[in-house]
Amino acid sequence: MLSLPKYTGSALLLTLGLFLTGCGEKYLEESPTDQVTDANFYKTTTDAIQATNAIYSELGKGGQYNYALWGIGDIGGDISYTGGGGGGDGIEQQQLDHFNIPTTNPLITRLWGGCFIGIGRANIVLQKVPTMQIDPAIQTRSLGEADFLRAKYYFDLVRAYGDVPLLTSPPTTLDQVNIPRTPAAQVYAQIEKDLLDAITKLPASYSGDDLGRATKWAATGLLAKVYLTEGKLAEAATQARAVISGSGKSMWANYGDNFKVANENGQESLFEVQYVSARNQYTFDGLGFVGNEFFGPRGQGIVPQGGYGFNIPEDAFVAGYEAGDTRRDVTIWKPGDVYPNGQVQPTSLPGSPHGYGCKKWFVGKVNTNIWDSELNIPVLRLAEVYLILAEAVGPTPEGLEAINKVRRRSFGQPINTAGSHDLAASLSATAFKTAVWRERKYELAFENDRWFDMKRTGELLAYREFHPFNIVLPIPQTERDVNPGLAQNPGY
Repeated sequence: MLSLPKYTGSALLLTLGLFLTGCGEKYLEESPTDQVTDANFYKTTTDAIQATNAIYSELGKGGQYNYALWGIGDIGGDISYTGGGGGGDGIEQQQLDHFNIPTTNPLITRLWGGCFIGIGRANIVLQKVPTMQIDPAIQTRSLGEADFLRAKYYFDLVRAYGDVPLLTSPPTTLDQVNIPRTPAAQVYAQIEKDLLDAITKLPASYSGDDLGRATKWAATGLLAKVYLTEGKLAEAATQARAVISGSGKSMWANYGDNFKVANENGQESLFEVQYVSARNQYTFDGLGFVGNEFFGPRGQGIVPQGGYGFNIPEDAFVAGYEAGDTRRDVTIWKPGDVYPNGQVQPTSLPGSPHGYGCKKWFVGKVNTNIWDSELNIPVLRLAEVYLILAEAVGPTPEGLEAINKVRRRSFGQPINTAGSHDLAASLSATAFKTAVWRERKYELAFENDRWFDMKRTGELLAYREFHPFNIVLPIPQTERDVNPGLAQNPGY
């Protein structure tokens, strides 16, 4: 697996001006500041690798998968609510849960900032690495990684906020940083271009310490998802087919195998956030994932610090599982479940009156007194690519087989053999589309994407306290304070 201390490359970031401060705000303070400069860096192959690794590092931090995205993507949708201990616990998640989102909400602020830090680092690599006299294979790969990651960060931004500033080269003046928002269509065009470029530059696979880097198949799969989001169904289908036929990936026979430390970067994975367990106190900006502790059943003592009980499954979501769906017991703690230490899950827990909990990221007391865990978070899996294909082509034989592969696995049936839970070929186009959306909800539960899916499909428009202007998040107030040219989204 890609080594995270190397993956972060954080010691050189401020000394080189490698981060963009979210269009103005300063997010990091790092030292030393007197050892590496622009003049003596960007010389060797190792320099290129370190600069590229620095782009990845934001994925694992609080502006992406370690805080912002599970609050927005899970709790902001219809699969979970805040949980925790009640009172003032998790106020920022509650604001998203009830669509009462101030412009100062920490999650929307950190998502914006984290994405732009990653984009700034990608822009530096794309500017500097082409002129370096280094190993040509590493040079090409590094540029492909920067293309892929810039596209990923911009995809999260444009889906969350709509129009956002488009920066494709490192700014040299404040005027070049503090620019107005770019129309979303132009941002999507750049995302498409970056991913098409990445596909031509990235290798198909890695080995050894490079496992976890972006591959051409990660870029192809993400491009399929981007096209689906834009409603470009034919293009989405083409890219999904390419992944299915060319990547060499296959679905695990057991759904739960996707979420085991031993299977990280495994046969179904197209791209993951790489984590290690390395801290003795929690931090959203650590090297490990905080979900083991934050989602652990509150006060039950089965995770190192007792469990916070956030991200509680909604009652309707739990009730929506079909009988025999094996994904439920992988995804959810429920009353009567037996913990590894022999305790039984109670019928009620603080913040969870019906005793439910998010189980998918449970690791347990692997390391006593360690808050965060080493379990990677999948960004894209082959099962999702099958569902992208199904949605893109509709109730054709190809589309039916794509969704039915996913369904067979969920009911413990052979993936490539017709099963008793296959969808009927007689489904109308509308009914089939609804079935695919439902399948995504249960297949990808707690994988940080539900709010984005509900927005894309229109399901968000009918969801409880939702207001029409909530279709996008507010632009963080801190960003507008330093860049008056950033217009606020209506309603906020």
